[in-house]
Amino acid sequence: MVKHYRPPGKKNEGNAARFITRSKAIKQLQVSLPLFRKVCILKGIFPREPKKKVKGNHHTYYHLKDVSYIQHEPLLERLREIRAYQHKVKKAEAKKNPYRATLLRQRSPAYKLDKIVLQRYPKFLDALRDLDDCLTMVHLFAALPAIEGCIEVKRIHNCRRLAHEWQAYISRTHRLRKVFVSVKGIYYQAEVKGHKVTWLAPHPLQQVVTDDDDFNIMLNFLEFYEALLAFANCHLYNSINVKYPPILDPRLEALAADHYALSRYFDANSRSSAWDRQESSLSGSGKVESQQIGPLVEESELRLAQLQHQLSSNEPGALMHLVEDVPGEDEEDNDTRECKKLFKDMKFFLNREVYRDSLLFIIPAFGGIVSWQGDGAPFEEDDDSITHQIIDRPRQDGKICGREYVHPQWVYDCVNARIILPTGDYLVGRDPPPHLSPFVDNDSFQTEGVINRAEAEAEVAKEKRKKMKAHEKQHHHELIMELEGVTDSSSISNIDNLSADREEPDHDYEQVEEDNRIKSEIGLSRRVRGVIEGMRISRQRKKHLDDVIRQRRRNLRT
Repeated sequence: MVKHYRPPGKKNEGNAARFITRSKAIKQLQVSLPLFRKVCILKGIFPREPKKKVKGNHHTYYHLKDVSYIQHEPLLERLREIRAYQHKVKKAEAKKNPYRATLLRQRSPAYKLDKIVLQRYPKFLDALRDLDDCLTMVHLFAALPAIEGCIEVKRIHNCRRLAHEWQAYISRTHRLRKVFVSVKGIYYQAEVKGHKVTWLAPHPLQQVVTDDDDFNIMLNFLEFYEALLAFANCHLYNSINVKYPPILDPRLEALAADHYALSRYFDANSRSSAWDRQESSLSGSGKVESQQIGPLVEESELRLAQLQHQLSSNEPGALMHLVEDVPGEDEEDNDTRECKKLFKDMKFFLNREVYRDSLLFIIPAFGGIVSWQGDGAPFEEDDDSITHQIIDRPRQDGKICGREYVHPQWVYDCVNARIILPTGDYLVGRDPPPHLSPFVDNDSFQTEGVINRAEAEAEVAKEKRKKMKAHEKQHHHELIMELEGVTDSSSISNIDNLSADREEPDHDYEQVEEDNRIKSEIGLSRRVRGVIEGMRISRQRKKHLDDVIRQRRRNLRT
Protein backbone atom coordinates (compact mmCIF):
# COMPACT_ATOMS: atom_id res chain seq x y z
CA MET A 1 0.00 0.00 0.00
CA VAL A 2 1.42 3.37 -1.03
CA LYS A 3 1.89 5.88 1.81
CA HIS A 4 0.48 9.30 1.03
CA TYR A 5 2.68 12.14 2.24
CA ARG A 6 1.20 15.44 3.43
CA PRO A 7 2.29 18.38 1.30
CA PRO A 8 4.42 20.90 3.22
CA GLY A 9 2.84 24.03 4.64
CA LYS A 10 -0.63 22.60 5.18
CA LYS A 11 -0.37 21.86 8.91
CA ASN A 12 2.13 22.74 11.62
CA GLU A 13 3.52 20.03 13.85
CA GLY A 14 6.17 19.77 16.55
CA ASN A 15 7.98 22.97 17.59
CA ALA A 16 6.25 24.97 14.87
CA ALA A 17 2.89 24.22 16.52
CA ARG A 18 4.02 24.64 20.13
CA PHE A 19 6.05 27.85 19.87
CA ILE A 20 5.34 31.23 18.37
CA THR A 21 7.61 34.18 17.67
CA ARG A 22 7.26 37.46 19.52
CA SER A 23 6.17 39.40 16.43
CA LYS A 24 3.36 36.93 15.76
CA ALA A 25 2.31 37.00 19.40
CA ILE A 26 2.07 40.81 19.30
CA LYS A 27 -0.05 40.66 16.15
CA GLN A 28 -2.28 38.01 17.70
CA LEU A 29 -2.83 40.04 20.88
CA GLN A 30 -3.07 43.38 19.00
CA VAL A 31 -0.87 45.23 21.48
CA SER A 32 2.35 47.20 21.25
CA LEU A 33 5.74 45.79 22.17
CA PRO A 34 6.10 47.72 25.50
CA LEU A 35 2.61 46.66 26.56
CA PHE A 36 3.34 43.03 25.65
CA ARG A 37 6.55 43.13 27.73
CA LYS A 38 4.69 44.62 30.68
CA VAL A 39 1.95 41.97 30.63
CA CYS A 40 4.52 39.18 30.34
CA ILE A 41 6.48 40.55 33.32
CA LEU A 42 3.37 40.92 35.49
CA LYS A 43 2.08 37.46 34.60
CA GLY A 44 5.47 35.78 34.98
CA ILE A 45 5.75 34.62 31.35
CA PHE A 46 9.22 34.50 29.87
CA PRO A 47 10.68 33.52 26.47
CA ARG A 48 11.39 29.87 25.75
CA GLU A 49 14.27 28.18 23.98
CA PRO A 50 12.92 25.42 21.70
CA LYS A 51 15.26 22.66 20.56
CA LYS A 52 14.66 23.53 16.94
CA LYS A 53 14.03 27.18 16.09
CA VAL A 54 11.78 27.03 13.06
CA LYS A 55 11.94 30.71 12.09
CA GLY A 56 15.66 31.07 12.76
CA ASN A 57 17.98 31.90 15.64
CA HIS A 58 17.39 35.65 15.48
CA HIS A 59 13.79 35.41 16.77
CA THR A 60 12.41 35.34 20.32
CA TYR A 61 10.02 32.46 20.96
CA TYR A 62 7.10 32.06 23.37
CA HIS A 63 4.99 29.04 24.13
CA LEU A 64 1.63 29.13 22.38
CA LYS A 65 -0.24 28.23 25.60
CA ASP A 66 1.35 31.20 27.36
CA VAL A 67 0.19 33.58 24.65
CA SER A 68 -3.33 32.09 24.79
CA TYR A 69 -3.23 32.51 28.58
CA ILE A 70 -2.44 36.21 28.20
CA GLN A 71 -5.12 36.68 25.55
CA HIS A 72 -7.93 36.05 28.06
CA GLU A 73 -6.40 38.10 30.88
CA PRO A 74 -8.67 40.89 32.26
CA LEU A 75 -5.60 43.00 32.97
CA LEU A 76 -4.83 43.19 29.26
CA GLU A 77 -8.24 44.68 28.55
CA ARG A 78 -7.77 47.12 31.40
CA LEU A 79 -4.41 48.25 30.00
CA ARG A 80 -6.04 48.80 26.61
CA GLU A 81 -8.62 51.04 28.25
CA ILE A 82 -5.89 53.02 29.99
CA ARG A 83 -4.04 53.42 26.71
CA ALA A 84 -7.20 54.72 25.02
CA TYR A 85 -7.74 57.08 27.95
CA GLN A 86 -4.21 58.45 27.53
CA HIS A 87 -5.04 59.27 23.91
CA LYS A 88 -7.89 61.43 25.22
CA VAL A 89 -5.44 63.33 27.43
CA LYS A 90 -3.07 63.89 24.53
CA LYS A 91 -5.96 65.06 22.36
CA ALA A 92 -7.00 67.60 25.00
CA GLU A 93 -3.43 68.88 25.22
CA ALA A 94 -3.20 69.11 21.41
CA LYS A 95 -6.37 71.21 21.37
CA LYS A 96 -4.80 73.47 24.04
CA ASN A 97 -7.46 72.69 26.60
CA PRO A 98 -5.45 72.42 29.88
CA TYR A 99 -8.53 72.31 32.11
CA ARG A 100 -9.89 69.19 30.39
CA ALA A 101 -6.42 67.58 30.32
CA THR A 102 -5.98 68.15 34.07
CA LEU A 103 -9.46 66.83 34.79
CA LEU A 104 -8.80 63.71 32.71
CA ARG A 105 -5.50 63.07 34.54
CA GLN A 106 -7.24 63.30 37.90
CA ARG A 107 -9.85 60.75 36.78
CA SER A 108 -7.35 58.41 35.17
CA PRO A 109 -8.32 54.71 35.58
CA ALA A 110 -6.08 52.42 37.59
CA TYR A 111 -5.62 48.69 38.11
CA LYS A 112 -4.58 46.41 40.94
CA LEU A 113 -2.31 43.40 40.96
CA ASP A 114 -3.96 41.56 43.86
CA LYS A 115 -5.40 38.74 41.78
CA ILE A 116 -2.20 38.32 39.78
CA VAL A 117 -0.14 37.94 42.98
CA LEU A 118 -2.63 35.36 44.25
CA GLN A 119 -2.56 33.46 40.96
CA ARG A 120 1.24 33.32 40.81
CA TYR A 121 1.68 32.48 44.50
CA PRO A 122 -1.24 30.42 45.85
CA LYS A 123 0.72 29.72 49.05
CA PHE A 124 2.77 32.12 51.13
CA LEU A 125 5.79 29.81 51.08
CA ASP A 126 5.87 30.13 47.28
CA ALA A 127 6.12 33.89 47.65
CA LEU A 128 8.95 33.58 50.19
CA ARG A 129 11.03 31.61 47.69
CA ASP A 130 10.85 34.50 45.20
CA LEU A 131 11.52 37.33 47.64
CA ASP A 132 15.27 37.54 46.92
CA ASP A 133 15.03 39.52 43.69
CA CYS A 134 12.04 41.42 45.01
CA LEU A 135 13.88 42.73 48.08
CA THR A 136 17.02 43.55 46.08
CA MET A 137 15.04 45.58 43.55
CA VAL A 138 13.05 47.43 46.23
CA HIS A 139 16.19 48.29 48.23
CA LEU A 140 17.89 49.48 45.04
CA PHE A 141 15.13 51.92 44.09
CA ALA A 142 14.86 53.08 47.71
CA ALA A 143 18.42 54.44 47.37
CA LEU A 144 18.03 55.99 43.90
CA PRO A 145 17.33 59.69 43.35
CA ALA A 146 14.13 60.86 41.70
CA ILE A 147 14.34 61.43 37.94
CA GLU A 148 11.81 63.69 36.31
CA GLY A 149 9.73 61.82 33.79
CA CYS A 150 11.16 58.42 34.77
CA ILE A 151 11.29 57.67 38.52
CA GLU A 152 8.71 59.44 40.66
CA VAL A 153 9.33 60.60 44.21
CA LYS A 154 6.20 58.77 45.35
CA ARG A 155 7.58 55.45 44.10
CA ILE A 156 10.92 55.97 45.87
CA HIS A 157 9.15 56.77 49.14
CA ASN A 158 6.98 53.67 48.75
CA CYS A 159 10.05 51.47 48.19
CA ARG A 160 11.74 52.97 51.24
CA ARG A 161 8.65 52.36 53.37
CA LEU A 162 8.34 48.73 52.24
CA ALA A 163 12.05 48.09 52.86
CA HIS A 164 11.87 49.55 56.38
CA GLU A 165 8.76 47.51 57.18
CA TRP A 166 10.50 44.31 56.10
CA GLN A 167 13.62 45.15 58.12
CA ALA A 168 11.50 46.02 61.15
CA TYR A 169 9.84 42.59 61.07
CA ILE A 170 13.18 40.79 60.70
CA SER A 171 14.66 42.82 63.54
CA ARG A 172 11.57 42.31 65.69
CA THR A 173 11.57 38.52 65.36
CA HIS A 174 15.39 38.13 65.41
CA ARG A 175 15.42 36.32 62.06
CA LEU A 176 18.64 37.83 60.67
CA ARG A 177 21.40 35.26 60.25
CA LYS A 178 24.26 36.58 58.10
CA VAL A 179 25.65 39.94 57.01
CA PHE A 180 28.46 40.65 54.54
CA VAL A 181 29.74 44.05 53.42
CA SER A 182 31.06 43.87 49.85
CA VAL A 183 31.93 46.29 47.08
CA LYS A 184 28.46 45.93 45.53
CA GLY A 185 26.63 46.60 48.79
CA ILE A 186 25.60 44.82 51.97
CA TYR A 187 24.31 41.25 51.72
CA TYR A 188 21.74 40.14 54.28
CA GLN A 189 20.32 36.68 54.90
CA ALA A 190 17.27 36.02 57.06
CA GLU A 191 15.39 32.83 57.87
CA VAL A 192 11.62 33.29 57.61
CA LYS A 193 9.25 30.35 58.05
CA GLY A 194 12.13 27.94 57.53
CA HIS A 195 13.23 29.51 54.22
CA LYS A 196 16.43 31.51 53.76
CA VAL A 197 15.90 34.88 52.10
CA THR A 198 18.99 36.70 50.81
CA TRP A 199 19.00 40.23 49.43
CA LEU A 200 21.46 43.00 48.58
CA ALA A 201 21.17 46.60 49.81
CA PRO A 202 23.29 49.31 48.15
CA HIS A 203 25.73 51.47 50.05
CA PRO A 204 24.41 54.87 51.25
CA LEU A 205 26.29 56.82 48.61
CA GLN A 206 25.17 59.36 46.06
CA GLN A 207 23.87 57.32 43.14
CA VAL A 208 24.74 58.67 39.69
CA VAL A 209 22.18 57.62 37.07
CA THR A 210 23.36 57.82 33.47
CA ASP A 211 21.30 58.21 30.33
CA ASP A 212 22.29 54.74 29.14
CA ASP A 213 20.10 53.04 31.74
CA ASP A 214 16.67 51.95 30.50
CA PHE A 215 14.29 51.98 33.46
CA ASN A 216 11.14 50.95 31.58
CA ILE A 217 11.58 47.20 32.08
CA MET A 218 12.95 47.68 35.61
CA LEU A 219 9.92 49.76 36.56
CA ASN A 220 7.61 47.02 35.28
CA PHE A 221 9.34 44.51 37.55
CA LEU A 222 9.28 47.01 40.41
CA GLU A 223 5.53 47.50 40.04
CA PHE A 224 4.92 43.81 40.62
CA TYR A 225 7.55 43.53 43.36
CA GLU A 226 5.95 46.37 45.32
CA ALA A 227 2.61 44.55 45.37
CA LEU A 228 4.30 41.25 46.28
CA LEU A 229 6.32 42.74 49.15
CA ALA A 230 3.27 44.58 50.49
CA PHE A 231 1.32 41.30 50.64
CA ALA A 232 4.29 39.54 52.27
CA ASN A 233 4.66 42.26 54.92
CA CYS A 234 0.93 42.17 55.63
CA HIS A 235 0.98 38.40 56.15
CA LEU A 236 4.07 38.53 58.37
CA TYR A 237 2.73 41.38 60.49
CA ASN A 238 -0.57 39.60 61.01
CA SER A 239 1.30 36.45 62.06
CA ILE A 240 2.68 38.31 65.12
CA ASN A 241 -0.62 40.12 65.86
CA VAL A 242 0.51 43.52 64.57
CA LYS A 243 -1.80 45.68 62.47
CA TYR A 244 -0.76 46.51 58.92
CA PRO A 245 -0.02 49.06 57.54
CA PRO A 246 1.75 50.57 60.57
CA ILE A 247 0.80 53.99 61.91
CA LEU A 248 4.05 55.90 62.46
CA ASP A 249 4.83 59.04 64.39
CA PRO A 250 4.92 61.92 61.87
CA ARG A 251 7.65 63.69 63.86
CA LEU A 252 9.99 60.71 63.58
CA GLU A 253 9.12 60.25 59.91
CA ALA A 254 10.10 63.86 59.24
CA LEU A 255 13.44 63.23 61.00
CA ALA A 256 14.08 60.08 58.86
CA ALA A 257 13.93 57.86 61.96
CA ASP A 258 11.70 55.20 60.41
CA HIS A 259 13.35 52.30 62.26
CA TYR A 260 12.76 53.97 65.61
CA ALA A 261 9.17 54.84 64.66
CA LEU A 262 8.46 51.24 63.63
CA SER A 263 9.95 49.87 66.86
CA ARG A 264 7.71 52.20 68.90
CA TYR A 265 4.74 51.10 66.81
CA PHE A 266 5.53 47.44 67.55
CA ASP A 267 5.82 48.18 71.26
CA ALA A 268 2.58 50.18 71.40
CA ASN A 269 0.67 47.64 69.31
CA SER A 270 1.77 44.73 71.49
CA ARG A 271 0.73 46.60 74.63
CA SER A 272 -2.67 47.46 73.22
CA SER A 273 -3.22 43.83 72.19
CA ALA A 274 -2.24 42.71 75.70
CA TRP A 275 -4.77 45.10 77.20
CA ASP A 276 -7.45 43.85 74.85
CA ARG A 277 -6.73 40.27 75.92
CA GLN A 278 -7.00 41.25 79.58
CA GLU A 279 -10.33 42.95 78.99
CA SER A 280 -11.63 39.97 77.06
CA SER A 281 -10.54 37.59 79.83
CA LEU A 282 -12.20 39.76 82.49
CA SER A 283 -15.42 39.88 80.53
CA GLY A 284 -15.67 36.10 80.87
CA SER A 285 -17.80 34.26 78.40
CA GLY A 286 -19.86 37.31 77.42
CA LYS A 287 -20.73 37.43 73.76
CA VAL A 288 -19.82 40.58 71.87
CA GLU A 289 -22.69 42.02 69.91
CA SER A 290 -22.18 43.17 66.35
CA GLN A 291 -23.17 46.73 67.32
CA GLN A 292 -20.30 46.96 69.83
CA ILE A 293 -17.51 46.03 67.36
CA GLY A 294 -17.21 49.55 65.92
CA PRO A 295 -16.66 51.37 69.25
CA LEU A 296 -14.13 48.71 70.36
CA VAL A 297 -12.06 49.20 67.20
CA GLU A 298 -12.10 52.97 67.63
CA GLU A 299 -11.12 52.60 71.29
CA SER A 300 -8.16 50.33 70.44
CA GLU A 301 -6.92 52.75 67.77
CA LEU A 302 -7.20 55.65 70.21
CA ARG A 303 -5.29 53.66 72.82
CA LEU A 304 -2.60 52.86 70.26
CA ALA A 305 -2.20 56.56 69.40
CA GLN A 306 -1.95 57.44 73.10
CA LEU A 307 0.76 54.83 73.64
CA GLN A 308 2.71 56.24 70.69
CA HIS A 309 2.89 59.63 72.41
CA GLN A 310 3.58 58.18 75.86
CA LEU A 311 6.60 56.13 74.79
CA SER A 312 8.81 59.14 74.13
CA SER A 313 8.45 60.49 77.68
CA ASN A 314 8.12 57.28 79.70
CA GLU A 315 10.68 55.09 77.92
CA PRO A 316 13.42 57.12 76.24
CA GLY A 317 15.54 54.01 75.73
CA ALA A 318 12.82 52.00 74.05
CA LEU A 319 14.56 51.94 70.70
CA MET A 320 14.30 48.44 69.35
CA HIS A 321 13.43 47.22 72.85
CA LEU A 322 11.37 44.24 71.84
CA VAL A 323 8.54 42.83 73.92
CA GLU A 324 8.97 39.27 75.08
CA ASP A 325 6.34 36.55 74.96
CA VAL A 326 4.43 38.13 72.10
CA PRO A 327 1.27 36.13 71.34
CA GLY A 328 0.92 34.75 67.87
CA GLU A 329 4.67 34.63 67.30
CA ASP A 330 6.23 31.42 66.02
CA GLU A 331 8.13 29.15 68.35
CA GLU A 332 11.76 30.21 68.60
CA ASP A 333 14.43 27.82 67.43
CA ASN A 334 17.99 27.57 68.72
CA ASP A 335 19.36 30.06 66.18
CA THR A 336 16.76 32.64 67.14
CA ARG A 337 17.53 32.27 70.84
CA GLU A 338 21.24 32.54 70.14
CA CYS A 339 20.81 35.64 68.00
CA LYS A 340 18.48 37.23 70.52
CA LYS A 341 21.11 37.08 73.29
CA LEU A 342 24.22 38.11 71.31
CA PHE A 343 24.10 41.85 72.14
CA LYS A 344 21.98 41.45 75.26
CA ASP A 345 22.57 44.09 77.99
CA MET A 346 24.63 46.16 75.51
CA LYS A 347 23.92 49.74 74.60
CA PHE A 348 25.36 51.22 71.40
CA PHE A 349 25.77 54.78 70.20
CA LEU A 350 26.47 55.62 66.55
CA ASN A 351 28.53 58.59 65.49
CA ARG A 352 27.34 60.66 62.56
CA GLU A 353 30.01 59.29 60.14
CA VAL A 354 28.72 55.71 60.56
CA TYR A 355 26.17 54.13 58.19
CA ARG A 356 23.14 54.45 60.44
CA ASP A 357 20.41 52.45 58.67
CA SER A 358 22.37 49.21 58.49
CA LEU A 359 23.41 49.24 62.15
CA LEU A 360 19.94 50.30 63.31
CA PHE A 361 18.69 47.16 61.56
CA ILE A 362 21.42 44.73 62.68
CA ILE A 363 22.02 45.62 66.35
CA PRO A 364 18.37 45.30 67.53
CA ALA A 365 18.03 42.07 65.53
CA PHE A 366 20.61 40.57 67.90
CA GLY A 367 19.21 41.93 71.14
CA GLY A 368 21.03 45.26 71.48
CA ILE A 369 19.79 48.81 72.11
CA VAL A 370 21.09 51.55 69.86
CA SER A 371 20.92 55.30 69.44
CA TRP A 372 22.55 57.80 67.10
CA GLN A 373 23.85 61.32 66.93
CA GLY A 374 21.07 63.58 65.69
CA ASP A 375 17.46 64.62 66.17
CA GLY A 376 14.92 62.02 67.25
CA ALA A 377 17.47 59.85 69.06
CA PRO A 378 16.18 57.98 72.17
CA PHE A 379 19.23 58.89 74.31
CA GLU A 380 22.22 61.18 74.00
CA GLU A 381 25.94 60.51 73.78
CA ASP A 382 26.60 61.42 77.43
CA ASP A 383 24.43 58.56 78.71
CA ASP A 384 26.37 56.59 81.34
CA SER A 385 24.78 53.28 80.40
CA ILE A 386 26.35 53.20 76.89
CA THR A 387 28.75 50.26 76.59
CA HIS A 388 29.98 50.59 72.98
CA GLN A 389 30.35 53.59 70.69
CA ILE A 390 30.70 52.95 66.96
CA ILE A 391 33.08 55.42 65.31
CA ASP A 392 34.91 55.48 61.98
CA ARG A 393 37.41 58.29 62.51
CA PRO A 394 39.66 59.38 65.42
CA ARG A 395 37.97 61.49 68.06
CA GLN A 396 39.21 65.02 68.62
CA ASP A 397 37.84 65.27 72.15
CA GLY A 398 38.54 62.92 75.02
CA LYS A 399 37.08 59.45 75.45
CA ILE A 400 34.61 58.50 78.16
CA CYS A 401 35.92 55.99 80.66
CA GLY A 402 34.24 52.58 80.73
CA ARG A 403 33.14 52.69 77.10
CA GLU A 404 34.49 50.72 74.11
CA TYR A 405 35.20 52.70 70.91
CA VAL A 406 35.16 50.26 68.01
CA HIS A 407 35.03 50.18 64.22
CA PRO A 408 31.69 49.29 62.53
CA GLN A 409 33.25 46.07 61.20
CA TRP A 410 33.32 44.73 64.75
CA VAL A 411 29.50 44.54 64.75
CA TYR A 412 29.39 42.65 61.44
CA ASP A 413 32.12 40.19 62.48
CA CYS A 414 30.42 39.51 65.81
CA VAL A 415 27.15 38.81 64.01
CA ASN A 416 28.78 36.35 61.61
CA ALA A 417 30.86 34.65 64.32
CA ARG A 418 27.93 34.57 66.82
CA ILE A 419 30.33 35.53 69.64
CA ILE A 420 31.53 38.81 71.13
CA LEU A 421 35.00 39.25 69.62
CA PRO A 422 37.83 41.13 71.37
CA THR A 423 37.81 44.82 70.51
CA GLY A 424 41.59 45.21 70.39
CA ASP A 425 41.85 44.65 66.63
CA TYR A 426 38.94 46.98 65.84
CA LEU A 427 40.18 50.18 67.47
CA VAL A 428 40.17 53.32 65.34
CA GLY A 429 43.54 53.91 63.72
CA ARG A 430 44.37 50.22 63.33
CA ASP A 431 43.85 48.06 60.29
CA PRO A 432 40.94 45.73 61.16
CA PRO A 433 41.11 42.00 60.38
CA PRO A 434 39.93 40.85 56.95
CA HIS A 435 36.14 40.80 56.63
CA LEU A 436 35.42 37.31 55.28
CA SER A 437 32.19 36.19 53.70
CA PRO A 438 29.92 34.10 55.95
CA PHE A 439 28.14 32.55 52.94
CA VAL A 440 30.35 29.47 53.08
CA ASP A 441 30.40 26.14 54.92
CA ASN A 442 30.57 26.41 58.70
CA ASP A 443 33.41 23.87 58.76
CA SER A 444 35.59 25.87 56.39
CA PHE A 445 34.51 29.01 58.22
CA GLN A 446 35.95 27.59 61.42
CA THR A 447 39.05 26.37 59.56
CA GLU A 448 39.74 29.93 58.41
CA GLY A 449 39.93 30.91 62.07
CA VAL A 450 37.07 33.40 62.15
CA ILE A 451 34.82 31.80 64.72
CA ASN A 452 37.65 30.80 67.05
CA ARG A 453 39.57 34.06 66.65
CA ALA A 454 39.66 34.51 70.43
CA GLU A 455 41.37 31.12 70.79
CA ALA A 456 43.91 32.07 68.13
CA GLU A 457 44.74 35.28 69.99
CA ALA A 458 45.18 33.27 73.18
CA GLU A 459 47.65 30.97 71.37
CA VAL A 460 49.66 33.97 70.14
CA ALA A 461 49.84 35.36 73.68
CA LYS A 462 50.97 31.96 74.92
CA GLU A 463 53.79 31.84 72.36
CA LYS A 464 54.92 35.32 73.39
CA ARG A 465 55.10 34.24 77.04
CA LYS A 466 57.21 31.21 76.07
CA LYS A 467 59.66 33.41 74.17
CA MET A 468 59.95 35.82 77.10
CA LYS A 469 60.66 32.94 79.49
CA ALA A 470 63.37 31.62 77.14
CA HIS A 471 65.05 35.03 76.97
CA GLU A 472 64.85 35.36 80.76
CA LYS A 473 66.49 31.94 81.25
CA GLN A 474 69.26 32.90 78.82
CA HIS A 475 69.88 36.16 80.68
CA HIS A 476 70.16 34.35 84.06
CA HIS A 477 72.55 31.82 82.53
CA GLU A 478 74.81 34.59 81.22
CA LEU A 479 74.88 36.26 84.65
CA ILE A 480 75.89 32.97 86.31
CA MET A 481 78.68 32.46 83.78
CA GLU A 482 79.99 35.98 84.39
CA LEU A 483 80.10 35.34 88.15
CA GLU A 484 82.00 32.09 87.60
CA GLY A 485 84.54 33.93 85.43
CA VAL A 486 83.91 31.95 82.28
CA THR A 487 85.70 33.31 79.18
CA ASP A 488 83.82 34.94 76.37
CA SER A 489 84.48 32.16 73.89
CA SER A 490 83.17 29.52 76.24
CA SER A 491 80.18 31.67 77.09
CA ILE A 492 79.47 32.17 73.43
CA SER A 493 79.78 28.45 72.82
CA ASN A 494 77.47 27.74 75.77
CA ILE A 495 74.98 30.27 74.50
CA ASP A 496 75.16 28.66 71.08
CA ASN A 497 74.62 25.26 72.67
CA LEU A 498 71.63 26.63 74.61
CA SER A 499 70.20 28.17 71.52
CA ALA A 500 70.80 24.95 69.63
CA ASP A 501 69.15 22.96 72.43
CA ARG A 502 66.27 25.40 72.41
CA GLU A 503 65.92 25.20 68.65
CA GLU A 504 65.91 21.42 68.63
CA PRO A 505 62.27 20.96 69.69
CA ASP A 506 61.08 23.57 67.16
CA HIS A 507 58.73 22.30 64.53
CA ASP A 508 59.40 21.94 60.84
CA TYR A 509 57.50 24.97 59.53
CA GLU A 510 57.40 23.70 55.97
CA GLN A 511 55.83 20.45 57.15
CA VAL A 512 53.36 22.36 59.33
CA GLU A 513 52.40 24.55 56.40
CA GLU A 514 51.93 21.48 54.20
CA ASP A 515 49.74 19.81 56.87
CA ASN A 516 47.61 22.96 57.18
CA ARG A 517 47.22 23.06 53.41
CA ILE A 518 46.07 19.43 53.31
CA LYS A 519 43.59 20.03 56.17
CA SER A 520 42.11 23.04 54.42
CA GLU A 521 41.58 21.00 51.22
CA ILE A 522 39.84 18.06 52.90
CA GLY A 523 36.32 19.51 52.63
CA LEU A 524 36.74 20.73 49.04
CA SER A 525 35.49 18.96 45.95
CA ARG A 526 37.77 17.18 43.50
CA ARG A 527 37.41 19.90 40.88
CA VAL A 528 38.33 22.68 43.33
CA ARG A 529 41.30 20.66 44.61
CA GLY A 530 42.46 20.20 41.03
CA VAL A 531 42.26 23.93 40.39
CA ILE A 532 44.23 24.68 43.57
CA GLU A 533 46.84 22.08 42.67
CA GLY A 534 47.20 23.55 39.19
CA MET A 535 47.69 27.02 40.66
CA ARG A 536 50.33 25.69 43.06
CA ILE A 537 52.21 23.91 40.26
CA SER A 538 52.14 27.04 38.09
CA ARG A 539 53.58 29.08 41.00
CA GLN A 540 56.37 26.54 41.48
CA ARG A 541 57.13 26.55 37.76
CA LYS A 542 57.25 30.35 37.70
CA LYS A 543 59.49 30.39 40.77
CA HIS A 544 61.82 27.87 39.12
CA LEU A 545 62.04 30.00 35.96
CA ASP A 546 62.80 33.09 38.08
CA ASP A 547 65.60 31.20 39.84
CA VAL A 548 67.06 30.12 36.49
CA ILE A 549 67.01 33.70 35.19
CA ARG A 550 68.67 35.01 38.35
CA GLN A 551 71.37 32.34 38.12
CA ARG A 552 72.05 33.27 34.47
CA ARG A 553 72.36 36.93 35.42
CA ARG A 554 74.85 36.06 38.17
CA ASN A 555 76.85 33.96 35.70
CA LEU A 556 76.94 36.84 33.21
CA ARG A 557 78.17 39.28 35.86
CA THR A 558 80.98 36.94 36.90
